[in-house]
Formats: sequence, structure tokens, C-alpha cells
Amino acid sequence: MEAVIQHLHTYFLFPFAVDRSEVLKNHGQVWHGRYWIDGLDDWINAHPVHDSPVVANIGRWQRASYTQFDLESPAYQDMIFFHPFVRRIFFDTAGVGSSDNEVEALLRCYSIPLSPENKLFFTAEDNREREAEMEVTDLRLFLFANGIGMLGIGVEAFDLPVDKALWINEMARKIYPSSGRQLREGRTPSKVSFSVETPYGRTQVLQASFEDSAMRGFLPPVSNLITSLLYFADYQRGEYEPVLDERTIVYSYLAVDPHSVPENFHKSEEYDILFSRALYVDHDGKDYRYARGFTKRLMEQQVYRRWAHQGTLYGFTSYSNVTMCFGTFDCDDHQLSEGFLIHRMFDSRYYLMAIIALFYRATLLDFAERVALVSRRLYVDFQDGRLSDGNIERTNQLRYEFLVFSNYWHFDELANKDEESEHFRMLSGVYDIHNMKMEVEREIDKLNSSLTEYYTARNTQAVNRLAFVSTILGAGAVVTGFFGMNFSYLFEKTFFHPTADTLWIHWAAILAVVAFCLFALGITAYLFTRNWADYRNVLRPGQELAPGVSRKPGVGNGRT
Repeated sequence: MEAVIQHLHTYFLFPFAVDRSEVLKNHGQVWHGRYWIDGLDDWINAHPVHDSPVVANIGRWQRASYTQFDLESPAYQDMIFFHPFVRRIFFDTAGVGSSDNEVEALLRCYSIPLSPENKLFFTAEDNREREAEMEVTDLRLFLFANGIGMLGIGVEAFDLPVDKALWINEMARKIYPSSGRQLREGRTPSKVSFSVETPYGRTQVLQASFEDSAMRGFLPPVSNLITSLLYFADYQRGEYEPVLDERTIVYSYLAVDPHSVPENFHKSEEYDILFSRALYVDHDGKDYRYARGFTKRLMEQQVYRRWAHQGTLYGFTSYSNVTMCFGTFDCDDHQLSEGFLIHRMFDSRYYLMAIIALFYRATLLDFAERVALVSRRLYVDFQDGRLSDGNIERTNQLRYEFLVFSNYWHFDELANKDEESEHFRMLSGVYDIHNMKMEVEREIDKLNSSLTEYYTARNTQAVNRLAFVSTILGAGAVVTGFFGMNFSYLFEKTFFHPTADTLWIHWAAILAVVAFCLFALGITAYLFTRNWADYRNVLRPGQELAPGVSRKPGVGNGRT
């Protein structure tokens, strides 16, 4: 008897980082000095319809803010499980806030509405003649003020053999091959496509194959299914880049049909084997994909078993987040007629927790890259013995943005209920968020220390120059003052009323004083000219910053 997946619901999550300096260079007219977050709607809506098959055949991204907050609304049911400060920060709401000019949340949520009459399908096939078709039921996009974005493609299928359901999760998550061998061996799709089914027939919207894949500078050849959905940003010009590898994150729900398996299957090791195959996003098999003892020890850390007696398992890895249950049923007082509780939680609060945790991971990976790039710039500057103003601004902005991430975005706890908190702790653990955050914080602190040492050395040099110039000018003042004193008798006769015998002394004194004054003024001018960069900012405090750097939070970017 072969197990059947009664309901497969998977979100393929693609985190990416927007190069805001590149976007501002190419689309600066959209912002006109506004904050980054305030121009996102116009940036997305500015794209012409005819340039994108997604826009022409499916529709545009539309703002999907929460606007209704009554007891039966999705907003109420999604937000109520989180702490109040999480509701303020991680929910795109409209019409909510106090009258004291409270700032909106620094993120925007968008969706492409999908019509029941015009169904969208996602098809994948490989070189081993395996293929699958899934209905796309959700297209969602999150854009954050720090430049991180999250694209979610939600697909659903029903009554699938286990091997096909696992194949879908394994293959559809690939957005580019890591080598030509993957294509030849059928380990990545040879072709993926979007098509729309209308009452008048099926129309293919776009198709992607990977046969001509090649690196674009340092960027991989991301599938044009992804680039077409992100039509408002130009991947070819480097306006954004993926922050992970060739796979999207698999956030998946699988309900096993209890009639397709033996009685008490959910209490057997075979069920654990099946769950391990889903958790580690592998093809179907009779045993664990990896060494039995190794896999069992790993699953002890990565599988949440509070509801295992009912057949419900939750698992977390750095590339997957899987919920598996055993059929559908009344969950204690939660009636099935109100919607199956486990799937409802999967599609609401746990989905939001997965987005937040992935946002943390993507942000920290982006910080790691930006720290490296800024450090490289500072390294070149240190070789020249002087830091440029632009790189100093970039370093300061990097430090400021990390401060905002630590103090505004990041929380170790999102909700105070045990189950939600335990889920998030496990998810944060597999993403290694705490250690990544500590490491990035140490690196930024080192950058800050290097700048502090640089400023200290420059200030010491400036003080030494000031002392030297003061000494020279002071000596000149003493000399000129000496001759300005009212001495008489021989001094006056020699220097101010010389005779023919002392005339040469008179002129020698004048020449000596003039030479000393010229020397003092000349060395002062030389020191100011030679170190003009140290004084320029003082004399011109309103000077322009380096390209891509702005004093407005959320406008510039340290990636350049």
C-alpha cells in the first residue's frame, strides 16, 4: 500500500537583497528625496504593462495591507497571537496608529490577486521524464525598509502519491542549477513554466530552462520565473541579488491520507522515515536518506513532537520548514467545520513566524556581505594613509543600520504562548541567528574601533600641527613685538636711526624679520593646504555625500 498525500501546500520562499544605491541611480525620479520605504509603491507601479508577461497575463503587485480588524477578520486572527510590539513592527497595517504622528511599520506587503476563473499553474519537469503540475494559489511579496525582500510562491495539490509530493518539493525549489551535471542527471528541473487556464483554454505565460545558464558577474543565473515576478527590479543591472543558494526555502504542509496507510502508521518508525524525507527535502525511500543513527540524532534537535501522539510533526532545517499531519480531524474543541486547525496555523501565524525568521537570516547574511565590502574599501584607503569621506559615511551608516536591526527589528521572542515560542526558538536555532548576529556585531564593532583609532590619530596629528603652527606664529609675534617695544639709546640708534656705520645692521634686521614672517605664514599655508581634507568638512558642512550614501534613513546603501 502506497501512502497518499491528501493535501500538499507549499510556499517556496525566495529572500533577496535590493541594492538600493543601484535602484536610486536608475529610478531616482521615483523617490525625489523621500525615504526608501515611501517610494516602494510608486517603484512597483511605474513598470510598463507590456514589458512583463506576468503583468500582462496575471496582474500587478498590489498593496495588501491589513485594513479590517474585527473579530472574524484575518488581521485580528493573525496579529492576536503576537506581542504588541511585534504587531506594530511586522504587520503592514493601514488606518492603525495613534494621533501622535506614529510612523508606519517599516515594511510593505504586496500580493498578485489570483482569480478562480483564471487559474495559474506551475509546471516542472526534468531530464528523467518526471513532471508535476501544481496550482499556484498565493503570490506574496514582502519588502522591508532595510532593502531585504521576500518573494513567496504558494502552490497546492491534492491526492498525490508520496513520491510525487516529495519530488515537487525537491525539484520546484530549484531556481538555477549548480552545475551542468545536475541537469543531465535530473537533479534539477530542465524546464519550469507558468500557465493560465481560462474558460477559453490554457495559455503559457512564461517558460524557463537552464541550458544556457552562465554567471552574470558574481550573480547566478536565476530562473526567469523569479525575475519575471520581480519585474519592477532589473536583475541584469544588479538591482537585487539572492542571499541564499540555488534553492528557495521550502515551507510545506503535508497531510497523509490515513486510509492509504496501515493502522497506527503515525506511531511507527516508517512515519518518521517519511517525515525525514520531507524534512530534508529528499525523494521517497524505504529508509532514512542518511545514516540511521546520524539522522535520528539530528531529528531529536530539529523535530517538534508536542502533538506526535496525533501524528502531527513539525520540523526545521536551514532550508526547510515542514508540517506533517495524519489526516484531518477535530482537534479537541477545534471543530473541523471551522477549518482544519493545523493547516490554518500553518497558513497564518507559523507562516508569519517563518517570514520573520527568514528575514533575520537574510538581513544578517546581507550585513556580512556589506561588512566585507566596506572593509575592502577601508583596506584600500588605509594603504593610501587616508580614509575617504564616502567610506567613513558608509561605515557609519552600516553601524547605524545594524543598530536599527538590533533595537527595532530583532526579538528573541515573538509570542508568549509556549508552542509559538518553542517553534520560533527552534527555527532561530537552525538558522543560527544568535551566533550570526553576535559575529556581525563583533565585526561592525571592529570597524568602529578602527575608525575610532583613525580619528584619534588624525586628531593627534591635527593638535600637533596646531601646536607647531602656534609656536611658529608665536615666535614671529615675539620677534615683531620685540622690535615694536620702545627701547632707546643704542638700540634705537642702531635699528631705527642708523648712521652710515650701522645702516647694514638696520637692513639686516628688516630682512631677517621679513624672512621669518614669510616663513611662518608660508609653513602655515602649507600645512593647511597639505591637510585640506581635514578642514574642508568644517568649512563646508553641507557638502554632498558619496554616491549611494544619504543622511536619510533607509535611502542610501552601504553595498556599493
